[in-house]
Order: sequence, then C-alpha cells, then structure tokens
Amino acid sequence: MKLPFFPLIFLWFLCDLLVIVLSNSNLPEEMYRFDRNSHVSYKYDRIDEVQKQCASFLSYSSELRFEYNGVVGMKGELSFVNGDWVQENGKFPIMPFDDGNGKFPSTFSEGRINPMKLVSFWVTDVDHAHRLKKSIPVNGFMAIGITSDGNFMDNVYDGNLDFRLWPGHSQISIPFQGVYSESKRNGGERVLCLLGNTMLPTRETVVGNPWDWMKNRGELPMSEDDQILLVLRYPLTFSLTNRMIVGELRSLNRDSNPKYFDVVRISSQLGSSAKYTFGSQNIVSKACDPYPYKDNMTSNVISVYKGTRFCEILEEITRDKPLSVVPNWRCNGTDDFCSKLGPFSSDDEQIKSTHGGFQDVKLYMQDVICEQEASKSKTGSIKVSAVFRAVSPSENRYNAAKRSGVNNMSLATEGIWKSFNGQLCMVGCLGLGDAKGSNCNTRICLYIPTTFSIKQHSIILGTLSPINNNSAFFPLSFEQLVLPSELWNYFMFTHPNYSYTKIVPAGTVLEKNEPFSFTTVIKKSLLTFPKLEEVTFQDSLSLLSEDLTFHVSGFPDPMPRVQSPRVDIQMEILSIGPMFGRYWYTQNASTEEQGTLYRANAAEYTEKQLLLNVSAQLSLGGKGYSNFSTLFLEGLYDPHVGKMYLIGCRDVRASWNVLYQSYDLEDGMDCLIEVVVSYPPTTTRWLVNPTAAISIESQRTDDDSLRFDSIKLQTFPIIYRKQREDVLSHRGVEGILRILTLTLAVSCILSQLFYIKHNVDSLPYVSLVVLGVQGLGYSIPLVTGAEALFKRMVSESYDVSSSGTLENSEWLHIIDYTVKLLLIVSLLLTLRLFQKAWKSRVRLQTRTGTSSELVRVPSDKRVLLCTFIIHLIGYILVLIIHSTKTKHLREKTYMIRNENIRSLPDWATELEEYAGLVQDFFLFPQIVGNLIWQINCKPLRKMYFIGITLVRLLPHVYDYVRAPVLNPYFSEDSEFINPSLDFYSKFGDIAIPVIAIVLAVLVYIQQRCGYDKLSQVLTFGQYKLLPSFRYERLSSKSFETELVSGVNGGGANEKEHVDVDTD
Repeated sequence: MKLPFFPLIFLWFLCDLLVIVLSNSNLPEEMYRFDRNSHVSYKYDRIDEVQKQCASFLSYSSELRFEYNGVVGMKGELSFVNGDWVQENGKFPIMPFDDGNGKFPSTFSEGRINPMKLVSFWVTDVDHAHRLKKSIPVNGFMAIGITSDGNFMDNVYDGNLDFRLWPGHSQISIPFQGVYSESKRNGGERVLCLLGNTMLPTRETVVGNPWDWMKNRGELPMSEDDQILLVLRYPLTFSLTNRMIVGELRSLNRDSNPKYFDVVRISSQLGSSAKYTFGSQNIVSKACDPYPYKDNMTSNVISVYKGTRFCEILEEITRDKPLSVVPNWRCNGTDDFCSKLGPFSSDDEQIKSTHGGFQDVKLYMQDVICEQEASKSKTGSIKVSAVFRAVSPSENRYNAAKRSGVNNMSLATEGIWKSFNGQLCMVGCLGLGDAKGSNCNTRICLYIPTTFSIKQHSIILGTLSPINNNSAFFPLSFEQLVLPSELWNYFMFTHPNYSYTKIVPAGTVLEKNEPFSFTTVIKKSLLTFPKLEEVTFQDSLSLLSEDLTFHVSGFPDPMPRVQSPRVDIQMEILSIGPMFGRYWYTQNASTEEQGTLYRANAAEYTEKQLLLNVSAQLSLGGKGYSNFSTLFLEGLYDPHVGKMYLIGCRDVRASWNVLYQSYDLEDGMDCLIEVVVSYPPTTTRWLVNPTAAISIESQRTDDDSLRFDSIKLQTFPIIYRKQREDVLSHRGVEGILRILTLTLAVSCILSQLFYIKHNVDSLPYVSLVVLGVQGLGYSIPLVTGAEALFKRMVSESYDVSSSGTLENSEWLHIIDYTVKLLLIVSLLLTLRLFQKAWKSRVRLQTRTGTSSELVRVPSDKRVLLCTFIIHLIGYILVLIIHSTKTKHLREKTYMIRNENIRSLPDWATELEEYAGLVQDFFLFPQIVGNLIWQINCKPLRKMYFIGITLVRLLPHVYDYVRAPVLNPYFSEDSEFINPSLDFYSKFGDIAIPVIAIVLAVLVYIQQRCGYDKLSQVLTFGQYKLLPSFRYERLSSKSFETELVSGVNGGGANEKEHVDVDTD
C-alpha cells in the first residue's frame, strides 16, 4: 500500500507550527483570570441556613440606607486585599506551612523574608432583586494564606478551590454566600455574615504535630467542609479614626471533629474605593495650625510645586512605589532614641540592627484620597487622606505594597495642602485608633520639589515628626529619588529646573585631565563626537541628552587576570544646558512659551560655545560597587573631544553613630569625587573602539574613612541614536572585504588550475593535505553559518542584528549571498584541484609495475601523520597554557547574544579556535611533503600560495588595525577566532602573519632551489641539516614519457591521455 507521504508531512508541519505558536504565545489575562463582568451564576441556596447561623447579628440590624443601591459601589467598598489574620496558638491550626527548610511549624524568623499571614476578600455578587428592608443577599470569596513570596492571590475568585501548597506558600480559597446588614452598634457599622464551603487540608490525630503527613508528601489529604462562618464588620462612616475592618472566621463543627479549627481573627481597613469623610479638622489642627508648619525643609532654596494638579502628581509618584527612609544621621542622642523608626513600632531585628541607618527599609503611601476644598479665596486648597506603611527588609515588597492590615507599622493620615505654600501638612494616627484620636501624635510634612541640584534629587521630600513630645522619636525623613526614565510622567504638568553649583570645581577637573597636547588637536580636527544638531535649540539639547545616555555592561580597565563580575552601568543625563529632562517642555508648551524660556539661554550655547553644563546620574551594579550604587554628577561636557568633566556626590548618610561627627559632608553627601567620562566618536566607528571609559577618583586623604580606591571602567560597545547606519556600514565594509578576499582566493585557485595544465609533471607533488585544509575552511562557514574570514564584532549593546530594520536590509542580504556564492565557487574549484592531483597519482601508480617503483609515487600518509602530530602537540600546548592563564576567567561565561545557549566545553571551544590556526598555516603540509618527496619541481604556482597566504593574513591585519571588541565575558566571538585566546590577541595578529609569511618563503625556496641544491647548501662537512628519507624520486622526464606513450597505446591509453588534458 502506498502511503500518502506528502499529506502526512504537511500535517506534521501544521501540528509542529501549532505547538510552537501555543507554547510561545502570551495569553491575555482575561483568558485565564476570572472576569467580574463575565456572566457567572451565583447560588443562594443556603440563605435559610445563613439566617439561622446569623440570627444573633441580624437581630441588631437596622433599616438599610437608600444610598447603597449600587452593586458596583458595594463590591468596591466591602472588598479588601492583603489584610492581616491571626490564629491564637491552639491545638487546631487552619492550614500547614512549609518554610522551605522542611520544618514545621515555621519560626517565621528563619531566612531573610519572613512569612506573612494575609487574607483578601471580595464581594462577587449583590442580589438586589431579593433585597429586604434590613438585609441583602450577597456572594463573596476569600483567599487566606501564609506566604513568603509574592504569589499570594490578589485577584478575584478564579474558580479554583484547590488548596495551594509549596515551599514558602500556603493558601485556601473559600466561596461564601450570606447577607449584608447595617447596625447602629459601635457608632454605626455594616455587617457581612456568610457561610462558606471549601476543601480543607486534613489534620492528623498526632498530638502536637497535626501535619505529620508533610514529611512524606504525596497527594494532599483533603476533606470538604461547609460549616465555615465568616463575619466581617465595617464602619458605617469612613474617616481618619474610623476605618477599621474586623472579622472572624470560625468553624461551626465541634472541636472533636477533625475539620474544626481555632478562630481566625481578621483585620483590614477601608481603601480608596470607599467614600471617605473629611471631618477630623480638630485633630488635623493639632499638627497643622497655624499653616504652614515651619520645618525648614526647603529653606527657601528649593522651589516646590504649587499648581492645581498636586493630587494627580502625588498619586502618580506614590502608586505602588516605595519611598526611601533617610538614615537618622543627624541624630546625636542615645542609641535607643536614634535607632527608632520614627513613630512606628516594630520588633523586627533587621530594622534594629541598622542602628538608625534603616538600610532597605521602605515606606509606602497607600490609598491617596483627595478632595478640593470649597473656598471663596483664590488660594487653592486640597484635603488629602492616605496611609503610610513602613516595610521591613524581611517583608516581600510586592505583598507589602498592597497590604491593608492595621498594626504599629501603619499610619493613617489626613491633612491639607494649599497652593500658596506647596506644603502638604497631615496628622498621623498609629495603628488601632480611637474616635478621640488619642494616638494621633505624628505630624507629616510633604513637598514635591521642582528645583533640582547635585544635592537635591528627590521628587518627594517629607518628614514624620512628633507633635507634642519631641523626645518620643527623632524626626524621620523620607524621599523618592527622581528616576530619569520617568521624568516625562512626573513633569508633564510642572516646569522643573536644575541649579548648577559645581561648575567651577568641574573646570578644575578639566584643566587637570585635559592638558594641551598634539593628540587633543588631532581629536578636535579629525574626530566628531556627540554635539548639538542643526535643529531648534531645545530639541537639539534633548537629542544630545539622549546620545549621552547609555545603559550597558562594562568591566574594570585594565581587565584583571582573575575575572571580576561584570558591572552594569547606567548613565542617565538629567539636564544639559538650561533644559531639565527631555522633550517634556516641547510636548507640553506652546511654541511661544518655548521661545520665551530658551531665547535668553540660546545665546550662551551657540556653535562657538566650547562647553556645556551637564548633570547626570551614574548607577553601578555588581559585586564590589555597593558604595557606588548611585553617583550624582555635575560638570562640563566638551563636545569637541567627547569628554565630561564632573564632580560626583554619593549618598553616605548612614547610622547616626557613624557620620554625625563628619563635618565635611554636604547634606549627607560626599562630594569630594572627580569623574571623567569619555565617549567614543560618532564617526569611524569600525576603526575606533566604540566604547565609553569612566574614571572615578576620591579626593580624600588616605586616612579618611570615606576614601576609596580609584575606579576605572570600560563599557562594552555603545551605539548612538543615529548610528544604525554606521553599524550597517561596518557590516557592509566587512562584507565587501570578504567578497574581495574570496574573489582573490578564487583567482588564485584558477591560476593554479591553469598552471597544472602546462606543468603536468609537478601535479602529483601537490599535497592533498593542503587542499583538504583549504576545502575544510571553505565548507565549514557554509555548514555552520560562521562568518568567513572576518569576524563580526559582538556585544550586547552593539550587536543589533536582532533589529528588523538591519536584518531586512536588502544590500546586506546581497552581500551575504555573494559571500556564500564565492565560498561555494572556492570549494568547488579546490575540490577540482584535489581531483586532478589525486588522478595524477592514480595514473602514475598504474603505470609503475614493480613494488620498488610504487615507492616513487608521492604519498600524503607521512605528510598527514607528521602534520597531525605537530598540530596535536600544538593544540595540547595551547590548551594547557591557555587553561592555566584563564583558570579563573572561564569560571563563569556570559552568553550575551542569547543567555539560553549552552556554551561548549573548553576543549571543544579551543579546538574550534585552533582550526582557524591550522588554516592560517595551510602551507606547512606542503613543506613537509617537499622534504619527504625531495622535489626538484614547482608544484604550486607563486600566485597561488602567495595569494592564498595573503587571503589568510588580511583578517589579522584588519583585526590589528581596527579597534578590538573588549568583551571578556563572551566565549565565542566567531567560529574560529576568539580575541580572548592568546594566539588571537594583538600579539597573535602579528605573530601569525609572520609565521605564515615564513612558511610561504620556505615553499618558494624549496621550489626554486630544489631538494638537491638545498641539500648541498645546507650540508656542512659530514652534517646535513635536511632530513633523509628512503624515498626514490620519480624522474619528471620518465613521468612525461609515460604520459606521452599513452597516446600511442590502445584506445584505453588514448582515453587516459585525453582525461589528463581535459580533466
């Protein structure tokens, strides 16, 4: 039976394509998450049971208010995420927890991230169709768990009721149905009473170890339980002192039932979805009357935002983003006083261990609510409410940002902001508050600065200070550093400016590092660096700022012998000239406004202006650079030489007992740092190494604790905004060079083919090993796709081959196809030359009759053996020497183009590299063969062996002339050439051509003089320098005679003669 072969192949292809598409597709969230608006049928079949179990709560219910008819409104107000829960230590815990160390119960203090007990609740449906006077049927869903990772469920019911358990995470999901009611108890409250049904983990009967089955975990033992009661109480009015959500989750089973669990107590608070009532003026006045409070934070030097969009900017800056806590470095009291985290109270050992340095302690500003205050005056006034939450380093940041529990690490605040001053003054109430506000003893002052400098780089500034008792705690400062990548978001509605204060000392750095020299003159006259362009002034500044910004990896300069970890370098330009940021003003101001702002400054920055004021932010990431995580820079940029001369400031604010006596700091900043950044030119990139160099030096004395050793870094290649064309040009230049060298190789091989037609007697003496090496060199690039002859510069920032624009460049494709075509032609011609040499030896062998005459036929067995032994020894030596020198260098290899690619073993990589060396020394087998065969003829044409040698040398000359790609972390720069290896270093680019030229000279001398003459010349008395072999040469005339005699022979002989002439 004949199988339908092609249809099967086509079907197989479609299946593979489908698998690939599905495995690589990113499904939208709506496809796997529960959609609140999707049609889901909710059940209310347990309402009678609910009425029975909730009778005690419903007995206090009052008639419902009419303003709560909306389904969406009730869902938002009654739902909360990441509240807290506790379960008194009894005999019946609700769930197990695996802390990752195989221990239970967890101590919650092991490891850096402490587990958190979180609970989230959502109202999923409100049945207004069956609403009663005092109650409304509702459906809800709860996720309760213990987690030390960021995977706690923070979205609504997804239909999965499975108990989720893995190391560091336990979670139970419970759907509920019940009733909503309101009561006048406790000053007015809203109550949810619901019954739930879910699958609970089954406890063992072992006393003291209910989760013994976790030791040998297989299929989780689960049991269904529908006797779960949830009661949640909400305040009827949401205000500063009345915002707590409290609840209980209890089992209705008897304590003898294995499904029973101890009572779970829940706490949370209303969020921004609920309607907030600003009615705490008497409490706010304790902190903010008279307004503004004089805190001297801005000291009339820093301008602050006073516009009408204050709340919009505040919400944008603080949304899920932490504020940094400033160390109490100015405090000079006792350790207990200076180590206290402001008004917050915590037993966390990681906070206490900082002694007031507060490293990695963060502050979140949650649930920001604003309300425009009605006023007849022209002064704008806004009421603001928010929650400040302190987060320990031991907490997961993702969970902490959404946490809503009320404890001594949360501060509920309310206050006022007025446009005439720009100060947001608030009062803060710690933890569980009361109606009188007895725990509202904290004052918060917050500003949004619009003036920046090398010492002021925060988009938010603020303090938390005690209102009455100054000895309660030292004022706690917080800030959020300006992120250059988000400047456009924050300043869409503001007009910030930068104040330059370090230009004079930066001029001193320029004089020190750029003395007049002939090199500088050459640079200014021949090379071009990033500079202002011929466009509008503000656009030109913005484009230049973009060119001077780079994010790239780097390494120490010079590179140490022992590999140090790579350095992640981010150079962000904050301001250049009079412009702060990029494009923000162009996009949000009229042309007339732009002209007004820049007209006065443009005259200072004409084409004749030599230097530009610049400020930047330099971030270094990697081991050994923790003290330089961020450097704030300010100084001068010289566009004629592409260098920045900068003064650097680093934040050294730390524990009070470390720095409070340091009198030479500038607002806690160490500004005795000089930085020089050198940019590569925008032209001649394929000859000049396109990398930036960074030098950082401390100006402090050797005995100063803040002094550090000089740092010199070099980046991987960077690319400017408009230099994709240069990259194309670079690839094009190398492509053209490949075409020219391969064309030369084709010409040389053709000349050899023409040569042997007229020199048939020397044809058998062409070494087949030489031709085999050549054929291998042409075939491997065709098979593996490696670059032929010239290697491509590779780096994570410079290699842009993934760009669609470059990949689709037609002329680059034409070059690549031409190179492949020439490789095929070279390979075919080499094979033809190999065939002719082989056939000539076969004929010569068939014409010799005796065994002694067979000895006279040239054979490559000894040549191949000798060549193999020599190269094997060479390879072993290179492997030993190189592995010794780079023992630590290769401990970790970074694959830059694709980190998922597995690197080859060292021996395989070295073997690939050595293959290129074998091709460079392709004449070595011919020299050995000439000695063994004792030739007195010229097997190779001068144009052939000199031309092919030139082809092999040109890449080394090119590599030596052009700038190398200094990327010591990349293991495979090309198929055969890796600049990290010793014999492909700069020295190798000199030594290899010299040796190749020597080999070509030796072949020339052997062919010109012959073996006999060389033997006579190199014989000194009884000593002969040339080796002797038991080899009898076949006379060239004898060989010619035999070939000619074939013409007068039979038809076979005639055919053979024709073959010789036409092959």
